[in-house]
Amino acid sequence: MVLRLDGIAVAASIKADLKSRVAKLAERGVHPGLGTLLVGDDPASSRYVAGKHRDCEEVGIRSLRRNLPADADADRIKAEVLAFNEDPACTGFIVQLPLPDGVDANAIIDCIDPAKDADGMHPYNLGELVLHPKGELRTPMPCTPRGVIELLRSYDIDLAGRRVCVLGRGITIGRTVGLMLTRNDVNATVTLCHTGTADMQRHLREAEVIIAATGRAGIVTADDVAPDAVLVDVGVSRVKDPVSGKWRIVGDVDPAARAKAFAYTPNPGGVGPMTRAMLLKNVVEIAERSNT
Repeated sequence: MVLRLDGIAVAASIKADLKSRVAKLAERGVHPGLGTLLVGDDPASSRYVAGKHRDCEEVGIRSLRRNLPADADADRIKAEVLAFNEDPACTGFIVQLPLPDGVDANAIIDCIDPAKDADGMHPYNLGELVLHPKGELRTPMPCTPRGVIELLRSYDIDLAGRRVCVLGRGITIGRTVGLMLTRNDVNATVTLCHTGTADMQRHLREAEVIIAATGRAGIVTADDVAPDAVLVDVGVSRVKDPVSGKWRIVGDVDPAARAKAFAYTPNPGGVGPMTRAMLLKNVVEIAERSNT
């Protein structure tokens, strides 16, 4: 039977552990706080931010919200970022992307205090990840790659020496997951495929683990998958059902490919909940490191 990697269940277990750790911090007078900066009223971004704050309530982390109108310029957005940097109630925070057209998202991210970078995506923290492939990292780690690795570990899927094919080179996971997979504590061998890759199907068929993160529905087919591969589906696409006419979320992996796999992550319900749990974990760890 193919193993379904349930991100919702694993994330719930992680949040239960975090709730206990937050309670212990509270006994010492330490109260972690997660800040979010949302610019505009994009429905998907608004739902995602609201979900993060529900997670905070569940775990006992304080919620700090800052909302700006869609016409906010870069200077106004930077001012809010700097305010979070200086707010002692804020342990870590995120700037919800995308930002309005004309605003340089990288320039905004650069303004975040790396020590409060709850997403683990500040250039300084990514640089620490590059420089330190061994030992414990004392900086926040990228949430989605970390969530993928913790999900696989929770099902005792050992990646040491395994051939991993990453599909997609976006910053959220494609370009960052390789840094984490090749750390000594994971020790995988990684191939990164993208639109310039020749014979991508060959790389996919040779992989023992596929991490698909392109946002192209069903790009990984059954013909692309080796028997007993592990399929990690990170891509998100909205497609309209031809019968009902309703929109639904689908992933990069064609459901028919799952039958050949040893294990797979559902989408939704796989990596997404783990990403949110890792955001909370980063905030709690920042608080713990700051008070030891």
